[in-house]
Amino acid sequence: MAGHTLTTPTTEFERKDRCAELPHRPRVLLGKMGLDGHDRGVKVIARALRDSGVHVIYSGLWQTPRSLAISARDEDVDVIAASMMSNSHMVLGPRLLDGLELVGRKDIPVHMGGILPEKDIAELKQAGVARCFPTGTGLIEIVEAVKSAVTVRREVQSDHPTAQLARDLSIAHESPERLRPDAKRARPKRVIGITGSPGAGKSTLVAALASEHARRAEKSGSKERVGVVAFDPMSPITSGALLGDRLRVDFNRLEENVFYRSLAISGEDYRSLDAVIELIGGCEPIEGAGTFDTLFIETVGAGQNEVKIREHVDRTAVVLVPGMGDAVQMDKAGILEIADLFVCNKADHSGQNELVRDLREIAGKRPVFETVATHNTGVPELYEALMGT
Repeated sequence: MAGHTLTTPTTEFERKDRCAELPHRPRVLLGKMGLDGHDRGVKVIARALRDSGVHVIYSGLWQTPRSLAISARDEDVDVIAASMMSNSHMVLGPRLLDGLELVGRKDIPVHMGGILPEKDIAELKQAGVARCFPTGTGLIEIVEAVKSAVTVRREVQSDHPTAQLARDLSIAHESPERLRPDAKRARPKRVIGITGSPGAGKSTLVAALASEHARRAEKSGSKERVGVVAFDPMSPITSGALLGDRLRVDFNRLEENVFYRSLAISGEDYRSLDAVIELIGGCEPIEGAGTFDTLFIETVGAGQNEVKIREHVDRTAVVLVPGMGDAVQMDKAGILEIADLFVCNKADHSGQNELVRDLREIAGKRPVFETVATHNTGVPELYEALMGT
């Protein structure tokens, strides 16, 4: 949200888990609706929430009410913190509430911040907005409001299959012993792991692959959907996390065609991943769309010896970028050994020829692909290889 003061010292949120007494780690979706093109304020709030122990999902700029509602449902958040600066709050706020009902989660509270005239706040609350934060609201007040929205997780009161899936994933990831026994499970046709070092462009590449899948499914008339599970690191100090990978996906266009779930872990703690995979594969289809046949798993930024993802997926792509080391690194044991194929992303950067040459020297029969994910260059060819087509 916007409209906060920047005077609260960062130390207020450091080295103290303020959420340990809650029934589960709070999850909040930060969203910018309307035409506001600035996100400095919302990033300050995101860091404050993360440093207080909250799991923060940032969906990016220029979100529509519907895309924000879908994101909130799929991420199974405790609260939406929506911000706008374009004087559109009286239109977009009610539309967001309507959108939540349409996607099966009208129970998710909405907090709204930004330039909110005092005369409009009563009407917004009457429409169903839970809390309003006008200009001048402090960070601590926002943090406490998010914490106060947390309730015990129960089976969702919704007949929307994706809403139920999102709740099942929360329970499977945090408290698998509480997962409902009748939850349907099935492994998707393809489970593909995307791993690589921090900054390699994995999130953008996964978003491009998911979009490619949705585009081809629409073109062919197929109802098969694609899922993404994106892991990010959890703070060893506060247990908070900033989960920002989904902002690479254009949900304003893709809507229900891509299911995207962000999860925080410590290290390589993938113990819940098999259950997560099977729950997504077993999800009932929704009207106009089928089941999830393909699932991409994006790892946290991986180091040389982080290879556990290989135990859970059918095929692994290791993403590298130019300038990450000399040829000696290619001969070391570790992450390069688990690749079924290699991706040289950001192939428009200097050093690309040297990286591709070094990869081909160690790859053997494993293919090497060159991509520029931000421009979709090389993505269709990589997609076909990953799909086995």
